[in-house]
Amino acid sequence: MMALAGAAPALIVSRPARSADKVLKVVLAVDMRGIDPVFNTAAYAAYHGYLVYDQLFALDSRGKPQPQMVDAWEVSPDRKAWKFRLRSGLKFHDGSPVRANDATASILRWKDRDVVGKALFSAGAKVEAVDDLTFTLELSDSFGLVLDALAKPLSNALFVMPEAVARTPATAQISSAVGSGPFIFVKEEWRPGSKAVYVRNPDYAARPEKPDGLAGGKVAKVDRVEWLSMPDQNTAISALGAGEIDYLQNPAMDTYPVLKANPKVRFVTVDPTGSMIWIRPNHLQPPFDNPKARLALLHTIDQTAILQAIGAPAENTRPFCGSFFMCGTPMETRAGTAGLEKPDLEKAKALLKESGYDGRTVLFMQPSDLAANFNATVVVAEGMRKAGFKVEIQPLDWGTLSQRRNNKGPMDKGGWNLFITVATALDASTPLTNPYLATPCPNDVAGFPCDEELQRLRRSWWESTDEAERARLADQIQVRAYQVVPYINGGQWKQFTAVRTTVSGLGETTVPVFWEVVKEG
Repeated sequence: MMALAGAAPALIVSRPARSADKVLKVVLAVDMRGIDPVFNTAAYAAYHGYLVYDQLFALDSRGKPQPQMVDAWEVSPDRKAWKFRLRSGLKFHDGSPVRANDATASILRWKDRDVVGKALFSAGAKVEAVDDLTFTLELSDSFGLVLDALAKPLSNALFVMPEAVARTPATAQISSAVGSGPFIFVKEEWRPGSKAVYVRNPDYAARPEKPDGLAGGKVAKVDRVEWLSMPDQNTAISALGAGEIDYLQNPAMDTYPVLKANPKVRFVTVDPTGSMIWIRPNHLQPPFDNPKARLALLHTIDQTAILQAIGAPAENTRPFCGSFFMCGTPMETRAGTAGLEKPDLEKAKALLKESGYDGRTVLFMQPSDLAANFNATVVVAEGMRKAGFKVEIQPLDWGTLSQRRNNKGPMDKGGWNLFITVATALDASTPLTNPYLATPCPNDVAGFPCDEELQRLRRSWWESTDEAERARLADQIQVRAYQVVPYINGGQWKQFTAVRTTVSGLGETTVPVFWEVVKEG
């Protein structure tokens, strides 16, 4: 398999920007640290993926799957036999045609890593190429959300790669970034921690529909995108104000007044639902291998204090959100949240004592280069100390943290106990897509929760085709989740993206994508 991956045609695209080129310079919340959106669940991998790859189906602005690379499909009356036909004329960046074999190989690699892929294949899914453009998907059990699964967004999104690349085991990282998307990755100019470069794909076959969310036409209207690293917020704010960059994804919220005062800068809302702090304990290592210790942690959480610490303006926040599917989504629910609106330190102390906690140090990994995560970590750690936890905060850059969190070992073997990440509705909005709500046994997703009952409820949800039944099951899933505590909601808020007034065409795509973006001047 590795030999096949290595045999993929090399793509050399090393072209400096010409003076006439439209160059969009962007600073995102994370640096581009890796090119494999299947192996890596970090946001940078998905951001990279949406630029260079395309999907079989993609979610529109209402969260509904729409055909993207697929032209037409058929389904049997029992919805267990599916046939898909790709659009003709699709090409990879190296000029080779996109074939059904590429799609099936990509699906098979994706399912080995992704929670949605695992769910789909737990229903006995089998994929097979019929001819160059046609492939089938056969199920032995019910699965009510096949198209939603194929449109999986964000963490481990289902992107189509060349077959030779997609045959790389999901446990190994790919070395080729050849896709068929609207931009081409210039690997020769990539400097991790400094800059990643993408150029317009002149051969991209855009759909005829208008862009809508992550679906529809994806026409690149700038010649080059430079994804720059500026971990210092003051430097990034100054660069945006001076016109040295065009796009700043998540400016520190205490800088909003400065940005608003600049007539050449404006705010846009890329993510209409907002972001959620997720507090993720390690279920394999003490003390959080004990459910009562996780419940103790739950009762220390003060969402208001966390949101204040990250600087979220009151008008951009929700007073309390306990929904595992986020608030403001079709699946928002309050089931199981009674009594969690405010921290209860006495209850936390009692639960911690019942857990048999022995006073050992809790290693709390803190992203040093992500302001919201950094500040939230300080608040959560302080609440934990008040309840009796002994906490050691260990600052790490996000790239290092996102690798270390996959370590299942104890502390003396590079392990960890706790970290904070930030999610969007594309991650959280259903029991199927939410990767941190999955509790298979064993579990390879960082945090590693294992609970058969929660998995059974999730399976019932995605097997159902009845919306009323799904709503009831979603409540049951959330109640069980509050018993298992796979992770904890730390507060929901909306962030603005700051751009130069010369930039237009940005849609509400939740993730930063740069098709349809126009830069004047």
